[in-house]
Amino acid sequence: MSSATALLLARWQFAFTVGFHIVFPAFSIGLAAFLVVLEGNWLRTGKEVYLSLYRYWLKVFSLVFGMGVVSGLVMSYEFGTNWSVFSRKAGPITGVLLSYEVMTAFFLEAGFLGVMLFGMNRVGKGLHFAATCMVSFGTLVSMTWILASNSWMQTPQGFSIEPGTGRFLPESWTAIIFNPSFPYRLLHMGLAAFLSVAFVVGATAAWHMLVARRRGEKASEPVRVMFSMAMWMATIVAPAQLVAGDMHGLNTLKYQPAKIAAMEGDWETEDHAPELLFGIPSMEEERTNYAVKVPLLGSLILTHSLDGKVPGLKDFPKEDRPPSYVVFFSFRIMVALGLLMIGVGLWSLFARLRGRLYDSLLLLRAAVLMAPAGFLALLCGWVTTEVGRQPWTVYGQLRTEHSVSPIMLPSMAISMTAFVVCYFFVFGTGLILLVRTLRQSPVLGEPAPDETGDLIGQRSHGHEAEAIRGGY
Repeated sequence: MSSATALLLARWQFAFTVGFHIVFPAFSIGLAAFLVVLEGNWLRTGKEVYLSLYRYWLKVFSLVFGMGVVSGLVMSYEFGTNWSVFSRKAGPITGVLLSYEVMTAFFLEAGFLGVMLFGMNRVGKGLHFAATCMVSFGTLVSMTWILASNSWMQTPQGFSIEPGTGRFLPESWTAIIFNPSFPYRLLHMGLAAFLSVAFVVGATAAWHMLVARRRGEKASEPVRVMFSMAMWMATIVAPAQLVAGDMHGLNTLKYQPAKIAAMEGDWETEDHAPELLFGIPSMEEERTNYAVKVPLLGSLILTHSLDGKVPGLKDFPKEDRPPSYVVFFSFRIMVALGLLMIGVGLWSLFARLRGRLYDSLLLLRAAVLMAPAGFLALLCGWVTTEVGRQPWTVYGQLRTEHSVSPIMLPSMAISMTAFVVCYFFVFGTGLILLVRTLRQSPVLGEPAPDETGDLIGQRSHGHEAEAIRGGY
């Protein structure tokens, strides 16, 4: 019993640390690309508004990037302390892929980050823009290597298993890196990062426009520009993410049918399958209670055919079934948030065409409420992906219960408690600084960090303090 509880705590600890960490790299990826667009527009047009927005969001990027680095370091130790069996067996593949991420992406980011943060007035415009592009490119390279490793765990290929040790030995690095799920997961994650940042930028701008409206003033040009840019991104990327998710679903149906069955709450294989909009899956009863179904829609969505065959969980041994009650709801929350983001994007397009993009009070309030939507959807997608892979760490090859270190329950409980306390203190402080920064309205002539020596941005505006006290 104690070993099973220790395994559960090890899984919860890794889920907790990864759940914190995944938000920050996604934020960095999307925000770095946004900074490239802002600086590129400034160089192309010479308009000061783009430079001011660049400097404003650069402060946010520095905070988010730093928290991402710190939160990511912890997981490296967890692989050794809590998941040493997995590291020993899968290390010849996953360890190499993650080392590539460090040698390429991390060094690239670290090499140009200083120039990006403090070199605006010390190097030429072209060189500084190149540094911004390299940092952004580094975040994308980092995502590529990490997803190559994780995707291989989802759809492993290109390996052999060493007799006696059970270690996974690489046979073809091309097959390992470009495994069947990798392209779809890379596209899906990249779009998720861009979409998450778009809604944070849009919410920040909408909040400042509501503050200006309450004071009876017109929102500043930087605020209006960044709201317009964010809504364009939502309008374009949110529907694209729906298409990418559909392609990813077709791939998952082919290579991880048990995950699809758990996501859909299906227990019997059907060739004219309905779509379960809602229900409560029961692993014990092997059924989904209180199911609300739409006839034929399940086959249409998953196979693009009205008579396509959809797998059921009863096709798989009980010990190989993912916990449907978790995956079922996390998937639906992700889809619901995605549809809401599409709705807000189309709403903003309609308001733009009517010339009311900056004047629609309901749209501005909706944009503020949608600030965390992208990141919540991302976390739900991660839960769907990782819990849906259970009971495997390497799908179909290495079980989770055989991957954990021989750890004792008291040690696991102490470390879990310490992680929770430290994370909430450290990252809670970071999030407070982040909110304080975003509460300051961007202004034309925003100072660069190398002019003020201040990355957090402690400008004091009396009207901002008044607005904050007013409840916005």
